[in-house]
Amino acid sequence: MVRAALVERRRGCGEQLLRAFAEARPDLLNALTLLLGSRDDAQDAAQEAFLKCWRKRDGVGGIYNLRAWIFRVGLNSGRDLRRNVWRQRSRPLLDREPTIERPAPSPNEELIHRETLDRLRAALQQLRPEERDVFLLRQNTDRTYDEIARLRRAPIGTVKTQMRAALQKLRKVLQEAPEG
Repeated sequence: MVRAALVERRRGCGEQLLRAFAEARPDLLNALTLLLGSRDDAQDAAQEAFLKCWRKRDGVGGIYNLRAWIFRVGLNSGRDLRRNVWRQRSRPLLDREPTIERPAPSPNEELIHRETLDRLRAALQQLRPEERDVFLLRQNTDRTYDEIARLRRAPIGTVKTQMRAALQKLRKVLQEAPEG
C-alpha cells in the first residue's frame, strides 16, 4: 500500500516536471544559446539540465517556483559545459561573424564591425555572472524584470541594478575608440 502511494506520487511529480520543463524549454534554450554561443551546446546543456531535474523529481512538490528552479539548473549546466576543457577548443558562435544577409560592407566598415564585435564579446565575458545572466534573460527571452526577479529569486531592485550595471559596462566598451 505504501509502495503504491510512493509510485503514484513519483508519477505525479514526474508529470508535473515534464509539463514545466516543456513550457520553459524554448526560453531556456535561448538563454543557453547566448550564454554558450552555440545552439548545439545549448541543446546539450538543456538535456543535461533535464536529466539533473529528473533525478530530483521526487522533491518537485516542495519547490515553490518550478520554472525558476529549472532555469537555475539549466544555467548552471551551461556554465559547467562552458568550463569543460574539451569544449574550449571550439569557438563559440559569439566568435564568428553573423550570417545575416546584407550588402557587402567596405573593407573599412568590415574592420570596424569586427573590432566592435570583438570588444562586445570581451565585455560580455567580463560581466559578473549575475549581470550576464540578467542581461541574457532580458535580451534573449523578452522577460520582464518582475519575471527575471522571480526566476532568480532576487528582489526586483537587485535585478534592475544588475541590468543597469551590465548595460553601463557594455556601453562603455562600445563607446571606447578601438586600440590601434
